Amino acid sequence: MTTSTIRFIRSGQTVALDNVPPDRTLLEVLREDMGLSGTKEGCGEGDCGACTVVLGEAVGGKLQYRAINSCIRMAHSVDGLALWTVEDIAPTLATSCAALPPEGARPCLGRPGAAADDTPTLATSRAALHPAQQALVDCHGSQCGFCTPGFVMSLFGMYQNHTLKGEPITRELAQEALSGNLCRCTGYRPILDAAQAMEKLPPQPVDEAILLQNLKQIKLAGIAKNAYLTPKNLADLLSARQQHPHAQIVAGGTDVGLWVTKLHKRFEQVLDITRVKELRRVETYRHHIAIGAAVTLTDAFAALVKDRPVLKTFATRFAGLPVRNSGTLGGNVANGSPIGDSMPLLIALGANVVLMSTRGHREMPLEKLYTGYRQNVMAKDEVLAWIKVPKPSKAEALKAYKISKRYDDDISAVCLCVNLEVEKGRVAKASIGVGGVAATPVRAVKTEAALLGQAWALDTVKTASATLTAEFQPISDMRASAAYRHKVLGNLLQRYWLESQGQTQINLEKFTLDAELVAAEAL
Repeated sequence: MTTSTIRFIRSGQTVALDNVPPDRTLLEVLREDMGLSGTKEGCGEGDCGACTVVLGEAVGGKLQYRAINSCIRMAHSVDGLALWTVEDIAPTLATSCAALPPEGARPCLGRPGAAADDTPTLATSRAALHPAQQALVDCHGSQCGFCTPGFVMSLFGMYQNHTLKGEPITRELAQEALSGNLCRCTGYRPILDAAQAMEKLPPQPVDEAILLQNLKQIKLAGIAKNAYLTPKNLADLLSARQQHPHAQIVAGGTDVGLWVTKLHKRFEQVLDITRVKELRRVETYRHHIAIGAAVTLTDAFAALVKDRPVLKTFATRFAGLPVRNSGTLGGNVANGSPIGDSMPLLIALGANVVLMSTRGHREMPLEKLYTGYRQNVMAKDEVLAWIKVPKPSKAEALKAYKISKRYDDDISAVCLCVNLEVEKGRVAKASIGVGGVAATPVRAVKTEAALLGQAWALDTVKTASATLTAEFQPISDMRASAAYRHKVLGNLLQRYWLESQGQTQINLEKFTLDAELVAAEAL
């Protein structure tokens, strides 16, 4: 297998690693090649967060910090970036994240029994810890310690992005930032306390001026690669795709990484699109926004929420923050998973995709991209470049529903996105995207037809619910049975009706909403 060199900044020093295969994960490099065992290997699929590290990238002359899962991230993707592991943020005590509270440490603010003026302090620590670590120690947020390094790094990312900027850490913000980290020992209360306690500790900033200069020097001294291709502009990307049609495309790696860790696939050559400057942008036009295929899910959802605030909750329930920080909207769409949450939403919004090659480009409705399970119409020399999303109309009434066993950081059993426009009491426009019920994300065309032109009334909704239930033939799997998915589909459309009427409680005399749905949404 062809190998290449990786260069990145760690602890203020340039690290150069030779002979790294293109399909080697960042976690493998950290633990096995560099001996940095503080970063843990848990699930190997970006679900538990034990492997969380933080990346720093120069964007617009400033450092952008993102917590990501190292277990499913290709090692070469951090070339030219800054990297922090749990060993790096407090070099004087590499194992501090699992240490017992220092003798004489004061209790965490907000813990039962704490005095009003008891705030976390570094004064009594045996070694200098980073505020993310010290806060966890003071708040008793670590027991077995296995998952703790991941929590520390998510807290470190939050600290850099919010605390050092003077932005208070709310409980909601802490929950969102830690949504990709699972804890089965302490529970989340002391860890959330720690997130809010960091601001009470003496600040420990990163010397960004020096780091930015170091990153600039690494960029200028970039090393050409053949095994791991990282084109920097669209023309080079299309040329590379034409010349290397069999190279594995990576756009964040949150799914391709699973092929490596779970299916043990090997790739002789990888084409990483995430450095293509044109595809890292969200462009705003009069009637639509164009989201580049290399825009992270975090930034893509931020753009969608800006136009449609109603999507805020749905966006934060897409995986955990480290996955959204690494994965891209283009990668999620091109992957075509039948349980990918972005596609039903984009279908309901009437989004188009733009495919490009050296031969030109073509545009089509997103749902026309798929031909079967994880199969699409793209030619060998084509790449998915843009997702075009129409601006909302004044009459638009959009709702996005995700049903999963776990509320945060889980895969959908069913995803239903309904976008209707009602004029003069009748349905003037209907657009419905569905996930988890077929081999691909799909548009509910029969249900849309059952709604169009009809009075927006209870009888219409009941008829459309029956149509929606009969339109698809889902399978039974570990997430839900086929019968459950059928039932949920109809119930969710009825829920949309209730919410459109301003109702927040279900009238069981009008609708038969099974207990399974209620239980599933409570999880």
